Amino acid sequence: KSKKTKQQQRKIKKRYKKKMKFNISYPVTGGQKCIEIDDDKKCNIFMDKRMGQEVQADSLGDEFKGYVFKIAGGNDKQGFPMKQGVFAKGRVRLLLSAGHSCFTERRSGFKKRKSVRGCIVGPDMRVLALQVVKKGEKEIEGVTDVNLPRKLGPKRANKIRKLFGLKKEDDQILVKKSVIRRTFKSGSGKERTKCPKIQRLITPERLRRKRVYLLEKKSRATKTKAAREEYEKFLVEWRKQRNTQAVKPEEPAKKTVQETKSAAQKVDNKAKTTTAVQKTDAKQGAKPATTGAKLASTGTKVAATTVSKQAPVQKTVTAAKDQKPTAVKQGAATNQTKQQPQQGQAKEQKSAPAPAKQGGRK
Repeated sequence: KSKKTKQQQRKIKKRYKKKMKFNISYPVTGGQKCIEIDDDKKCNIFMDKRMGQEVQADSLGDEFKGYVFKIAGGNDKQGFPMKQGVFAKGRVRLLLSAGHSCFTERRSGFKKRKSVRGCIVGPDMRVLALQVVKKGEKEIEGVTDVNLPRKLGPKRANKIRKLFGLKKEDDQILVKKSVIRRTFKSGSGKERTKCPKIQRLITPERLRRKRVYLLEKKSRATKTKAAREEYEKFLVEWRKQRNTQAVKPEEPAKKTVQETKSAAQKVDNKAKTTTAVQKTDAKQGAKPATTGAKLASTGTKVAATTVSKQAPVQKTVTAAKDQKPTAVKQGAATNQTKQQPQQGQAKEQKSAPAPAKQGGRK
């Protein structure tokens, strides 16, 4: 690190040789005055003291004999303000947000890191803010001997009542009349008066608004209660229906009239094929069809007649289901009857031509 030159050291000494200022205020009268003190020995009574501590100011001079000052704040020689609660003699960089001292919020929720002076008084202080806690023997010119009234009076209704000794039962007109008015000169040069708008004043209009608000609140509560009861009833019914549906078995899907007709037509086609096969076998010398085939053919005819007469849908479906296995059995029986006469004929008539292969159709 490079050493500081003599010129820089001189600048630092000059900076610390600057006079210390005291900004003295008296809240009772509203007076305020800034005093400069050249002697550093007189300022030693404030060194290593914190903000909020009280100090006797006898050593400052005969004017301040008997006075007690309270350290309210201050700035260092670079202008950084003192912050209460930061126990340091130098500067500290803190992340500040809304509500902290030494920080003004530019945007809502915005935080910023700023350098702040600690709350302990040191030799680098330039200005100290002091409040008069106890008045001394003599009066300070411009501070204790001057009475400066407040520019603005109270605005809240309760504070106006407290200032003028009014009660809650008193009329509102008295509160309005007792507001402190301020005189000022307008642009034309005329003197005019101005008063603040009274806040939290109970008027008949405000009471009427409150009544309307309470009625709306009650009506909303009754509506929500009725809606809740209706919804609970609906829930109970819905749960009952769900439980009953879970217990019942699932019903088979009902077929349409077209589906039943198509099923009956398939059965008729199978029956026709079986009869055609039987006729060919009979011509070749096979035995007649069994009784099962006859029953199947009669069953198909009955099913066809029921469809033509527009019978109920469920009966035709059951008939079609019952007839499918009979038709299959019929085909098997015809194949067996075909094979028996063919074997006998082969033995008796060897010269006769062999019959065509059968049993492919079912």
